[in-house]
Amino acid sequence: MPNILDYIKWRGDLSFSQDKFNNVDNLILSRFSYLPLDKVFEDYKLIKDKYKNITIKNAYLYLIEIGIPEEKILQKEDKDLFPALANSKRFGNLKIDMYINQVSKKEEKQFSAVTIYIPDNTVYIAFRGTDNTLVGWKEDFNISLDINIPSQKEAVKYVEEVYKNTHRKMRIGGHSKGGNLAMYASIFCNNITKKNIIEVYNNDGPGLNLEIIKSLKYKEMLNKINSLIPQTSIIGKLMYHEEKFKIIRSTQKGIMQHDLYSWQVEGNDFIYLKEVTNESELVDEIIKEWTTKFTPKQRSEFINIIYKIVNETNSETLYEMSKNRFKTMGTIIKAYRKTNKQNKLIISQTLSELFNVTKNNVFKNINDKLKK
Repeated sequence: MPNILDYIKWRGDLSFSQDKFNNVDNLILSRFSYLPLDKVFEDYKLIKDKYKNITIKNAYLYLIEIGIPEEKILQKEDKDLFPALANSKRFGNLKIDMYINQVSKKEEKQFSAVTIYIPDNTVYIAFRGTDNTLVGWKEDFNISLDINIPSQKEAVKYVEEVYKNTHRKMRIGGHSKGGNLAMYASIFCNNITKKNIIEVYNNDGPGLNLEIIKSLKYKEMLNKINSLIPQTSIIGKLMYHEEKFKIIRSTQKGIMQHDLYSWQVEGNDFIYLKEVTNESELVDEIIKEWTTKFTPKQRSEFINIIYKIVNETNSETLYEMSKNRFKTMGTIIKAYRKTNKQNKLIISQTLSELFNVTKNNVFKNINDKLKK
């Protein structure tokens, strides 16, 4: 079934003047932010002297020349995405700038963004979602604690800096956590920057906490926010939303629908459905009920205990953890055994409550179906 890679093959020869920016372009550029551009911008002056401008095509050619770091390719399809973009008329000559990639274990921050210049005199700001760093995953869990995470604050500063440097109208987007950052930045940036935001794209990213959802700042941006989710969305239904969803057909099942390469494309748009699946609603109910059973402090304790145990592996990334799975699992089991009784109790109580909430909601869902 056709996806974003097929879209580039079909429509990659059309310029933005021939076919204006659309939802699929947004998703493609949000995925572009996951590509390993670190070395490109570390050698910024060298590339500028060689190519004049850093475009998607020139970035790709430079990385081919020096070697693309395989360990930083997060998904196998990304290997096809980069050359497809680079060799297309639509995307290859798009200038890219202001790439940033910050990972801080101390701050529990994983933040990355890149600005892409669109020929209609706008820019698209792409916020990266969670990469394969353990810090990135820890930060994801911190979003659920109703606190302002470091990456959200960085996103606000980044958007304001882009407008200050470009004075262009902006589209802002991201996939997963990147979509959450796009929404947060658009809501809390200064008024001058906010007036120059055309659209905000949350591609299957978590929502926001209730305090933000009820705020006037959120209401002011509501008509500019586009939330795109697959039919069995789980990540995109987390937290709270008031914006309307567009529901996209995916070829995957369950949580795997978060994979944006599974989202189905037809022409210059996605294939849309009228509603999410029953499974998506069920998981949403389970997670929301489970989180209400614990205070943010209790949830924070649970997350910090798990993170501390996993950190005993001395791994920085999931890639490192997966290289020697048996050793990793052995270290985690050993770390769990060494943890104190209080922490073990917190783990068991939290997981037990999750099991009970899941069981009750599944049985209720079955009974409702039987009644119907």
